[in-house]
Amino acid sequence: MREREPLPSSPPGALARSRKPRRGRELLCEAVFRPLAHPLVLVLARLRVPPPLVVAAAGVAGLTAAVEVGRGSFIAAALLVQVKTLLDNADGQLARLTGRTNAFGRYLDSEVDLLVNAGLFAALGWTTGQPALALLAFLALTSVLSLNFNVERLAHGATPELESEGLGTALLRGIYRVVYAPQDRLAESLVAWRPRLTGARSAALLANLGMSTQLAVFGLLLALGHPLVFAWLALAQVAAIALALLPWRTAWRREEVAR
Repeated sequence: MREREPLPSSPPGALARSRKPRRGRELLCEAVFRPLAHPLVLVLARLRVPPPLVVAAAGVAGLTAAVEVGRGSFIAAALLVQVKTLLDNADGQLARLTGRTNAFGRYLDSEVDLLVNAGLFAALGWTTGQPALALLAFLALTSVLSLNFNVERLAHGATPELESEGLGTALLRGIYRVVYAPQDRLAESLVAWRPRLTGARSAALLANLGMSTQLAVFGLLLALGHPLVFAWLALAQVAAIALALLPWRTAWRREEVAR
């Protein structure tokens, strides 16, 4: 008979054990969403809820938020976006706390996040009559989130894990290679061109442009009735990162030092 795995308790160290080690800390996530998700994680762990089911619930909340955006129900959408973020934090914590991290869950989480973001921006374009701006903002936000992820990955020197995979994992891996692999290669090229991206300061700054913070800002703007401002903020983030990477900044600093 298979031995039952011990159920996690709720000592103060449980939250620390459920955290993913990162060089940069997303302050809003660490101060608000992770602590709020932790009691839910303990309940889900005791009920033996599989982490992919939590990922699916986060996806449902996010896509329902997109429907509400399309209907113009911005307050409901704002609340649902935060529910999505709470569940998004809970699934990773649950997987790490219960020792059930695997490739299937990681691919599913990434692809559900992308699907939800696509739904939110499509709904934003529909309800504001600005589909082109919404599309550009979606691409901009996707780029920022991808750079954030890859800078952290490359800073740690992470290597792919060798693990057995079923049909579901193979399917999700194939989708990942089509959707995310080009973004990963672009980020690797940027890091090779500007190695300082993996430095502690850059990692800290990029971490605070993570998914939890982005959706918190989007939710706030929805509640205020100005969701289209978020599209401009997404574009501004890309512009700011591009300016920070331009070679002339380095040359200008050298001239200033020489003077």
